[in-house]
Amino acid sequence: MTSALDTEEAGAPDAARAGQPAEPEQPTDGWLVRQVKQLVGHWRRSLRFRVVTSTLILGLVVVSIISLTMYRSIADGLIDDRINRAQAESRDLTNDAQARFNSYTGAAAAGELSVFANTVVNSTLKAPAGDDSRYVVFTRSLNNTTDVRIPSEESDDVSLEAVPSSLRQSVSADPTRQSTTTIELARPTHDDVGSDLPGTATTADTVPAVVVGSQVELPSAGTYDIYLIYPMDQEEATLDTISRSFILGALFLIALVSAIAYIVTSMIVTPVRRAAAAAERLSSGHLNERMSARGHDDLALLGQSFNDMADNLQTQIRQLEGLSRVQQRFVSDVSHELRTPLTTIRMAADLLHSSRDEMDPVAGRSAELLHDELDRFEELLADLLEISRYDAGAAVLEQDPVDLFAIVDRVVDSTASIADTRGSEVTIHRQPGQTAVAEVDSRRIERVLRNLVVNAIEHGEGRPVDVWVAADDDAAAVLVVDHGVGLKAGEASLVFNRFWRADPARTRTTGGSGLGLAIAIEDARLHHGWLQAWGEPGEGSRFRLTVPRTAGGQLASSPLPLTPREGDLPRDEA
Repeated sequence: MTSALDTEEAGAPDAARAGQPAEPEQPTDGWLVRQVKQLVGHWRRSLRFRVVTSTLILGLVVVSIISLTMYRSIADGLIDDRINRAQAESRDLTNDAQARFNSYTGAAAAGELSVFANTVVNSTLKAPAGDDSRYVVFTRSLNNTTDVRIPSEESDDVSLEAVPSSLRQSVSADPTRQSTTTIELARPTHDDVGSDLPGTATTADTVPAVVVGSQVELPSAGTYDIYLIYPMDQEEATLDTISRSFILGALFLIALVSAIAYIVTSMIVTPVRRAAAAAERLSSGHLNERMSARGHDDLALLGQSFNDMADNLQTQIRQLEGLSRVQQRFVSDVSHELRTPLTTIRMAADLLHSSRDEMDPVAGRSAELLHDELDRFEELLADLLEISRYDAGAAVLEQDPVDLFAIVDRVVDSTASIADTRGSEVTIHRQPGQTAVAEVDSRRIERVLRNLVVNAIEHGEGRPVDVWVAADDDAAAVLVVDHGVGLKAGEASLVFNRFWRADPARTRTTGGSGLGLAIAIEDARLHHGWLQAWGEPGEGSRFRLTVPRTAGGQLASSPLPLTPREGDLPRDEA
């Protein structure tokens, strides 16, 4: 056995970290982030919330698509109808104006012709006073080349600027037909009753409008354009009413569908939640827990099936508990009953063993084998009695502050002969002055560590065995590492089973009972600690014992890594 000291460099990172300034605290999440996290958590936890929310979103999408499609169709129909009516009315008005211009018999002078044109526009084309359903713009055509000019005529609140230049060009290019377009008509809206006074403030009222352009022929004055502007106030009001109706109907429909989804989901989720709560109580040991199963539907069938399952589980668990109690009682009784005949056999075996030199070689060897096997039998019997105490819940701890290094030293000293026989060198790694004091039952911890070290020597294939001991503020740990055959996948969870062996063909050279690790893990649990194993074929195996430093403490982590992936072990001092 050798003892190696860890390097001072191993402590250097800690010292360096201690000298570094503390990292700034991370800013806390904002209100919006917290709300999103709560919403996501509620989405994951609640089936009802997911169903209702999904129904609400899908319903909103579907209703929006349908409403927009219908609204667009109705709007296109209203606009097309308004354009057709505007074209028909404009055609009639233009024909009436042309007929009146054709009947003009006055002088060809611009003055008289201007007065007549003004009369025709105001009496035939313009809408009556107070009627805003039609506006008119009467102006000289772009292709008019005559010398006689008469002024343009316009309705109140509109001007020639309202007519797009593209429409004027279209009318001039083909005077024989009507030209139509739609515009956004800006009409001034007065703020006060006396707003017709100069300097009174006005605001713009924009409304879609249909503009129909055509030409008329004036005697001596050539061609003039007539632009009739029809605001679509009624159509816009109708579309506003329709859009409000669609919105209200969509909201009502979505609310109705969501309410139906909520009710239907509640009818399903509530029994499922009751089943989950009953299953949770059943798993916690309340074997009499049952669900109410009324009716003949699927949910009632679920409740009945759950109750049948609970009845079967309760029956089987009680049978297993009874069988376990019988088994534990049998092991305990047999172990105690074997004590008396074993004592007698031991006395006879000791007598034969002490007289083996006087016997013939065959009888002497038999006496030695009998003596050795009785030692194994006594060890097995002691382990069975210990297991029976754990099964009966009668194991108690005698905890005192103990330095784990002292326990490790005793264990390594006591196993030195086994290590020499196997050719393994056991090394304890420690830093100068390092201690690992914990409140433990030293007898039980020493038994655990002896099992770990002996197993490491037996399965180490003659290679070195390393033992690390470390402690932090909450826990103390011992790690035993061998470099032998290792463990196959899945064997790390089986090594603590009673009488389990990784290789059934392997011969026991140390006389183990097969219960060592099973007792060791019970000792660790009794201390509220951990006993864990790791290994890979050809890489050796690791066993780590971690216990709280104070009696009754709880463990959150271990000061030593179990696997190479969890971190590096401290290096030895050169």
